[in-house]
Amino acid sequence: MNTGLLIFIVVLVVVAALAFVFSRQRRTARLRDQFGPEYDRTVAETGSRQAAEAELEDRRHRLEKLEIAPLDSAARQRYLEQWHLVQAQFVDSPTEATRAADRLINQVMRDRGYPVEEFEQRAADISVDHAQVVDDYRAAHAVAEANERSEASTEDLRQALVHFRSLFEDLLDVPDADRAHAYNQAEHEAEAVGAAQDRTEVAAGDRTEVAAAESAGEEERADRAEVPVDESAERDPVPAAERARTATPTTDRAERTEEEAR
Repeated sequence: MNTGLLIFIVVLVVVAALAFVFSRQRRTARLRDQFGPEYDRTVAETGSRQAAEAELEDRRHRLEKLEIAPLDSAARQRYLEQWHLVQAQFVDSPTEATRAADRLINQVMRDRGYPVEEFEQRAADISVDHAQVVDDYRAAHAVAEANERSEASTEDLRQALVHFRSLFEDLLDVPDADRAHAYNQAEHEAEAVGAAQDRTEVAAGDRTEVAAAESAGEEERADRAEVPVDESAERDPVPAAERARTATPTTDRAERTEEEAR
């Protein structure tokens, strides 16, 4: 093999290696930019960058085969109105409102063309175009499952509703100005929930105090009923000692009269 051909082959190998490295770097940068925090999460879950990038690429290819479509204006407005009802419901029934929010998210996804049979697949599909809120979706779903086991506090449910709203607004392409308004409304409703809870606790405390006072009164009346009553003392207001002192002079006069008679 002549020297010129050998140099040519070496150059080709180096160029190919550089092209491969450059291609991998570009793919990594593209996937990082598209998936954001989901990229790091998938790397940690799969254990290697290569496996994570292969999975994320599979998600992209899968979504390309689905017919994902935006909502028309009428459907978008209808879903916004339903969401406002869910937020209003949260004030009186956080548990039911969280369930309603979960169902509403599924309805919107189904309307847009996403399969909704299995949660992990839903989250994977959502991560392709809505990577910035897929973590919120997972957190909200975890609270929703705890809610079904009666293990979620009111604050947990409030946070879940906030997380659901993040995905809901992304799916509906809600403008930023409307999102800010919705955030302020949710904060106001959260304050209303807190105030309602405070009033409930105060009322419960008042009822406890009243019950305690009534119980103490009943015990006092029972104690008085158990003490024996001297009915003769009630009929004769003059104490026995006073009657004894009054009777003594009369006895003395009787004794003197008998002596004088003798």
